[in-house]
Amino acid sequence: MRLSGVLSALALALCVTSSPTRRGNHVVHEKRAMEPKRWQLVRRLEADKVLPMRFGLTQQNLHKLEEMLMAVSHPESPTYGQHYTPTEVVDVFAPSDETISAVKDWLVEFGFSPERLRLSLNKAWIEVDATTAEAEELLQTEYHVFAHESGIEQISCHSYSVPEHVREHIDLIQPTVHFAHRLPRDFKPSQQKRDFQRLGMPGAHSGPKTNGVKVLAAPSDLSTCDEMITPDCLRALYSIDRTPVETKKNTFGISEFTPQAFLAEDLDIFFGNFSPSQVGTRPKLISIDGGVVQTEDQSFDFNGESDLDLEYGFALTNPQPILLLQAGDLVEGASFNNLLDAIDASFCTFEGGDNPEFDGIYPDRERGGFDHPESCGIIAPPFVISTSYGQDEASVTNAYAQRQCTEYGKLGLLGTTILYSSGDSGVAGDGGCLDDNNQESENGTRFNPDFPVSCPFVTGVGATQVNPGSTVSDPESACMQVIFSGGGFSNFFEMPSFQAEAVTNFLTNHPPPFPATQFNASGKARGIPDLSANGANYVIGVDGELELVFGTSCSSPVTGSIITLINDARIEAGKGPVGFINPAIYTASFQKAFHDITTGSNPGCGTIGFNATEGWDPVTGVGTPNMTALLPLFLALP
Repeated sequence: MRLSGVLSALALALCVTSSPTRRGNHVVHEKRAMEPKRWQLVRRLEADKVLPMRFGLTQQNLHKLEEMLMAVSHPESPTYGQHYTPTEVVDVFAPSDETISAVKDWLVEFGFSPERLRLSLNKAWIEVDATTAEAEELLQTEYHVFAHESGIEQISCHSYSVPEHVREHIDLIQPTVHFAHRLPRDFKPSQQKRDFQRLGMPGAHSGPKTNGVKVLAAPSDLSTCDEMITPDCLRALYSIDRTPVETKKNTFGISEFTPQAFLAEDLDIFFGNFSPSQVGTRPKLISIDGGVVQTEDQSFDFNGESDLDLEYGFALTNPQPILLLQAGDLVEGASFNNLLDAIDASFCTFEGGDNPEFDGIYPDRERGGFDHPESCGIIAPPFVISTSYGQDEASVTNAYAQRQCTEYGKLGLLGTTILYSSGDSGVAGDGGCLDDNNQESENGTRFNPDFPVSCPFVTGVGATQVNPGSTVSDPESACMQVIFSGGGFSNFFEMPSFQAEAVTNFLTNHPPPFPATQFNASGKARGIPDLSANGANYVIGVDGELELVFGTSCSSPVTGSIITLINDARIEAGKGPVGFINPAIYTASFQKAFHDITTGSNPGCGTIGFNATEGWDPVTGVGTPNMTALLPLFLALP
């Protein structure tokens, strides 16, 4: 699934160089990730327009985040499993007094009186209401108004600058380069549907794919797993054999984004065929920013993802309850940041809060919208969160991506496993490949990785398949039916230490058969994915019938189910959840617990993509899990 942007009441502005501010050499701090389409520049923003400026302060100790995460997640660490409390995490990373003073002094020296400046309770951001003229001089930029044919206007800027001595103390400033791409829900439905799928809400083109095959009779054994994947096929493939006993202590969350929603009758059709004791079972709804399980729009596009995630999550972890993290109202929708707000109250205001370009802004003032305060810290982080949605890394700014990635690292410190599917377009992004200007283009040839899976603090899940004519006892290959497993190397994030040996071995022993200019071939970039699971020919109940679906959307909830079962065993043994699993699964001792995938590739951008090979590869990661082998390894850890 893709995430689409949300509409801001503000309007877009183009930032260009203006007159210098009163102190220091300015340097460009941030620029817009992609230029807006179907919008026209109409005028300069009025000089007396008041803008609610927010300055996101750089948190301290972020450079220690990976080290801290390794200390509680690496199996050889003496402090493995000693996860932090939420209060400890906030205290460790709160901006320093030096940072707060540096930004305040800059603003006061510019001309803002101290009385105009406001510091958030968690010290994460400074706010001041400034006129356009003040903001333009402060940031050496110009604000312009852009208009859409619908009559909607937006402001933002192409780039902005800050004094060099202040830059290290600021992560991002709003409103500046951000541009809300989505149109109102009632504007030209056919056109709106494309925008609806662009950044902040799920789109059918990037969720589970269907080849249109209807399943007339549910399989009764394992003989057809090459044609139809069922829960029993997955149990056989990955040696899944445990009935949970700690269901009151264990937690498993599955993320969905409105208007994507499950249909109760679809779950029962699936359960009736594959897990009869669960007929009537439903997830516990956690409504985030007005999230609702809507039933007005019913089709594969609206129900396929949620039906798939819940059907397989429930069947593989029966009788474990599942928390449905349903984010966003029907008017505005939601983003990954809105989801993160709900499980970490401090994130709501971290670096200035949500971004109107990519995130839902609540209360929603549109008619029928969620008119209550945003959902901040309404639920403790589940031990496992599976998310089968994503977007192209190039569609967000680096600062935005880094901010969100930091939060995933913090959740790892708390003991949560964050899983994201790696995408279904091979080395190409959903919006296409990148041109020389790092813009998505029909003529682009540079690989376009997914986000948030490119963040090194999440576990990326690719897709495999049972080859036609093969059995569940035969080796799988990278998925090459209907979809291609997303993979490659991030253009934003550096290679984490736990992945260094695996990535270096791949690039050294299996050099890709295409120019290094087509991808981040530095040898220092985060590789994607981390592991894989089957993603082809899943039988799901959807819109009143059984149908086949494909995608890494299938792989993530299956992997989440396996980790949930492992957590159950650890809880029964008096231990805590495994949390961030990446440092463990890359170690030599854990390699025997994965089926190495050595065939198939992930084509895109006019190439065959990367090849699945011995060891880790940017198609299937370290391979597919063998739960029977994984369980004792994780149980042996503190």
